[in-house]
Amino acid sequence: MNQGWAADEIELRHGDLAVRVSPRGAAVTAATYRETPFLVAAGGPDGAMANFAMVPFGNRVEGNAMSFAGRDYAFQANTSDPLYRHGDGWLGLWQIEEAGMEHAQFCFSRSADKVSPYAYLARQEIRLAGDAVVLRLSVENRGETALPFGLGQHPFFARTPKTRLTVAADRYWSERPDNLPDMPGPVPDHFDFRSEKLLPQMWMNNAFEGWNGRAIIAWPELGIQAALEADGALDRFMIYMPVNRSDFFCLEPMSHLPNGHHLPGFGGLKPLAPGEVLAGTVTIRMSSLPVQTEG
Repeated sequence: MNQGWAADEIELRHGDLAVRVSPRGAAVTAATYRETPFLVAAGGPDGAMANFAMVPFGNRVEGNAMSFAGRDYAFQANTSDPLYRHGDGWLGLWQIEEAGMEHAQFCFSRSADKVSPYAYLARQEIRLAGDAVVLRLSVENRGETALPFGLGQHPFFARTPKTRLTVAADRYWSERPDNLPDMPGPVPDHFDFRSEKLLPQMWMNNAFEGWNGRAIIAWPELGIQAALEADGALDRFMIYMPVNRSDFFCLEPMSHLPNGHHLPGFGGLKPLAPGEVLAGTVTIRMSSLPVQTEG
């Protein structure tokens, strides 16, 4: 895993787990279990991130504007997308606060400016515990007034022809043409993963609610499985699967819905007064499966 990676990256190892992390975006850039990749570098500004932190909230803001507590606020696009997207943390260089053989902790501080009205301090800890990767993200409002905050993790899981997913949700949001959520409703059959199911061969970019914070991803051809657990504020998730690539999909634990600033109850975004903190933890626990071969 040491060939071709940037000098500022840190390699964490414990038993059968090897994870590479970067101060850029507090991102995981590679993750293997028994030398088999289970996260894929496919995201971020240059496609080198296998997981990044979404803070001070995730996804997009309609019209690059929001109103809160009687005041109007504006954003500016922070990527080639016309809408401000995924917060600032994934685009920033984080400071290393702690680093060891099995963990690294980063912090990221930001002041309000014309791109975003949010001022905050975020921390992301990436730790190996047994056969698990633990991602703990927190954000503290460092501004002068209360604002609605959120957070999430954006992992890019490996995808194979036989990848199977198990995750239960009570409600599903359809998608508008501008990639924002449209209407809530029952989970459609083809997106219902309450019982283990192959991933559909179709575009997905949808939010789900009514989640118990658990999911299982199985890769029969690779002989491995991931049990995902999300706690703290992370009680919703997104599934993203593009049609132009078949080597990854994203299951993104989040504290809120996309475009929550324009939804009832702010879509789960939590108003934080100055000094208040929001936090959530994602654990990805790896284990072996019998390798499934053809025939």
